[in-house]
Amino acid sequence: MTFMASRGVRLIALLLVVTLVANCGLPRSGPNRRELFAGSVQRQGDAFVVAVNDRVLRATALVEALGFSSDFTGAGRLGSDTIRPGDTLSLSIWENVTDPLLGPQGTPSTVLDEVQVDGSGFIFIPYAGRVRAAGNTPDQLRQILTRNLDEQTPDPQIIVRRLAGNGSTVSITGAVGAQGVYPIERPTRTLSAMLAAAGGVTVEPDIARVSVVRGGDRGTIWFSDLFNNPAADIALRADDRILVEADTRSFTALGATSSQTRVPFATQSISAIEAIATVGGLNPSLADPTGVFVLRNEPEVIARQVLGRDDITGAQRMIYVLDLTEPNGMFQARDFVIRDQDTLYVTVAPFAQWNQVISALTGTLGTAGSISSLAQ
Repeated sequence: MTFMASRGVRLIALLLVVTLVANCGLPRSGPNRRELFAGSVQRQGDAFVVAVNDRVLRATALVEALGFSSDFTGAGRLGSDTIRPGDTLSLSIWENVTDPLLGPQGTPSTVLDEVQVDGSGFIFIPYAGRVRAAGNTPDQLRQILTRNLDEQTPDPQIIVRRLAGNGSTVSITGAVGAQGVYPIERPTRTLSAMLAAAGGVTVEPDIARVSVVRGGDRGTIWFSDLFNNPAADIALRADDRILVEADTRSFTALGATSSQTRVPFATQSISAIEAIATVGGLNPSLADPTGVFVLRNEPEVIARQVLGRDDITGAQRMIYVLDLTEPNGMFQARDFVIRDQDTLYVTVAPFAQWNQVISALTGTLGTAGSISSLAQ
């Protein structure tokens, strides 16, 4: 009678364990391959599941393009001696008379130091009147003043000097050696030269982004392009605002990878195979190499190309499938471009899931056996 009771307790324990495993499932890091496919639009889900092939690679090979508009690239370099609003000038005037207009009697020359160019670009000189200085070189301004004063004093001799760039400055902030306000002078008339004057960038050059704000326009470029593409090294203008910052793009790695984390981009572009390597590769005891998925919200124009449909409206949820076991699977993963906010997810292999079930059963059965022994 006792033997029958013991067998009954063991049977009840076994049934309880099997029921718990079947109904509750085992702890895991995310959906399996079958569940991801079940969520496709083709099966009444809300995401398109697409196997990566050469056509998909071409449609999705979109790398963020940075650069300056023609308003930036078409602006020529400023002359280092061009007078601008806010500049300070020094004028020396010689008069060929014994009773000069501008200085004491018997004094052949008059020096007007620190003549400020107003916000409208004008200066005021006695007997010459209000004269436009901005946009002229010192020699051009000399000729204008000579004509104006010649009506009051015969054949005046004038020297005009522009004091260094008080009104032609740019501000530089962000990841540079020395933030601050810098004058535009002959050696610093271009963007790369001005950045060098500010101590260079303090983040990795490969991921440094340089933005220039000019009035209501803004342009952004990779720091390395300033040297790889000479046309990108734009001429600066007064009041330009320059910001240097590290790239803020990232992707998230989840599932059967060696680490699950948010990963910032370390280069301007990154492929799926590089993304996998960045997080330590696939977990060899868990990962299913046929179940490498990339999840993203795809813009309408790309979604139409990928799906070959013209009835797509708005951004679409896409799940791209990479099978690393296919003959060209590794090449496709190498060519598939990861973009900002992508999720890289690797499913657990069926064999690893089975091992988890067996381990759970055997471990729980051992516990059940202990309970049975206690029941005896």
